[in-house]
Amino acid sequence: MASRWGLTLPLPQVRLAEHEEPVRIAEESGYTDLWSGETNGPDGFTPLALSAAWTDRARLGTGIVGVFQRGPALLCQEAAALADASGGRFVLGIGSSSDRIVEGWNGIPFERPYSKVAETLEFARTALDGGRTETGFKLEAPPADRVPIVLAALRGRMLRLAVEKADGAFTNFLPLAGLERVTAELAGAPEGFELLCRFFCLPGTREEVEPLARFMFSSYITVPVYAAFYRWLGYGDAIAEMVEAWERKDRQAAAAAAPWELIEDTFVLGTPEQMKERLAAFVDGGITLPILTPITMPDRQVELIKALAPA
Repeated sequence: MASRWGLTLPLPQVRLAEHEEPVRIAEESGYTDLWSGETNGPDGFTPLALSAAWTDRARLGTGIVGVFQRGPALLCQEAAALADASGGRFVLGIGSSSDRIVEGWNGIPFERPYSKVAETLEFARTALDGGRTETGFKLEAPPADRVPIVLAALRGRMLRLAVEKADGAFTNFLPLAGLERVTAELAGAPEGFELLCRFFCLPGTREEVEPLARFMFSSYITVPVYAAFYRWLGYGDAIAEMVEAWERKDRQAAAAAAPWELIEDTFVLGTPEQMKERLAAFVDGGITLPILTPITMPDRQVELIKALAPA
C-alpha cells in the first residue's frame, strides 16, 4: 500500500454543499490527500477551500488547474490564499489542460503549451517563495511554508521538466502496461519526487460498468493531447478506429470501438478488494500517490470511499 492515498474532489454528482460528511469520513478513514479536478464542474480551488475548514491533516492539492485560463499572478494569489487557509497543507498542481478545454471551451489559443507551463512554473516558484518576478509581481503575504508544485505531465518533455523543476508529476488515464514508459522518463528524479495518478474506480461486473467505461474512455482518449499520449505509449493502432469515429462525430461508434483490453488496463474495476489489488499493482510499478475517483451513485459514495480506504 502507498504511504499516501488520495481522493478526487468534487465527488461525481454530489453538490459542494453536501461534501462535508464524505470529506470528513475520508480523512477519518485514512485518506491522506484530497486533490481537486477541474474540467466542466467546479473550479479547482473552491472544493479545497471548503475542505480546508472540514479537515485537520489532509493535504490539499489542485489536480490540476490550467495555466492558460488564469494569469500567473492570479494563480499565485489563489495558491497563497489556500496555503494560508489550510495551515500549509496545500500543493499547487498546474498543467496545460487540453486543447478542447482551453481553445474549444474558453476561446483561448492553445499555443506552445510546454513553454506556457515552464514559464508559469518559474513565475509561481519565485512568487510563492516570496520573491519578485521578472514582471514585477510580488505577493503581499507569501506563504509561511514552502508550497510544493506538481506538473501535469503525460509525455517525455513535460515529465522531464517536472523532474528538473518541480516536486512531482501528475499523470492520468494511464494503462498499467504503460507505466514503465512513464517512469523511465523520471530517471534522476530527486529524493521525495512524487508520481501522482488519478484512477477512475467503477465497482461492478463488466456487464454493469462497460457502457459507462466505454463512454468515458472514448470521450477522454479522443482529446488530441490524450490521443497523442496513447500513441506515445504505443497504442496508436488500438485507438485509431475509435478516434476516427469520434472525429466524424459518431459518438456511439467511437464508444463501441474503444478497445476493452485498454479500458481494463486503465480503469479500476470490480469489487473493492479487486480494485485495491489493482491499485497496489500501480503502486508497485512506481505510482507514489494514487488519487481515487469513485464512480457510483451519490447515495453510495461514502460506502465506496470507506471500502477503498487504505488498510
